[in-house]
Amino acid sequence: MSHDASRNVPYLSLIIPAYNEQERIETTLRTVLDYLDRQAYSWEVLVIDDGSKDETAHRAAVFTSKVQVHSLVVNMGKGAAVRTGMLLASGLYRVFTDADLSTPIVELEKMFAAFECGADVVIGSRRLEPGSIKKHQPWYRELIGIVGNKLVQLTLLRGYNDTQCGFKGCTADATEKIFSRAIVDGFAFDIEMIYIAEQLGLRIEQIPVVWYNDERTRVRAIRDTIRTFREVLVIAAHHRRVPIRS
Repeated sequence: MSHDASRNVPYLSLIIPAYNEQERIETTLRTVLDYLDRQAYSWEVLVIDDGSKDETAHRAAVFTSKVQVHSLVVNMGKGAAVRTGMLLASGLYRVFTDADLSTPIVELEKMFAAFECGADVVIGSRRLEPGSIKKHQPWYRELIGIVGNKLVQLTLLRGYNDTQCGFKGCTADATEKIFSRAIVDGFAFDIEMIYIAEQLGLRIEQIPVVWYNDERTRVRAIRDTIRTFREVLVIAAHHRRVPIRS
């Protein structure tokens, strides 16, 4: 893993979108910082508080010697929070992960291996290898997720069995190209991210990642799946009107 520190550019920017995460943001940041402090490369961590109504920003601010905290004025959606963080970041590689760390932070090593082999965009997937899901969702949530993915593949993207795992990354150049064009503020933002990357001809790699379901998730299976599919239709319509050109 080579990195010219003289450029004063972090090797990694880690973006954590957070909405009403006061109960776990401190534990998450301790886990992340404990891991990153042991690495040889340079890094930065950005918490993007998505207009939380609780003490998320205040509790994240305890770590401001090592963590940048940026707050959106109102709750805009996970897509808006991730887009804000990715574009504010300065790292060579920019990775976003969920505030519950459903994908353990050590999976960054797989991400870097893909980047070092030339990937522009790296997609963490729970469905590439058997056994990647260490703690499952209830059966009905998994079924809804599978059906939702089939609809996405029929409508917009083919070849991605898991577009919704919250562990993805881009090079700095790919970040600017993708997120400057992105419009979706909700849960379909990463579907749009992959779609734009494909349209630009960027190299996309899928990697298997470990994943644990967190029972405290705020995702509502039926409601948010419907919202996501509506956003997929918006993505398709918008980018037909405004073609993506490199």
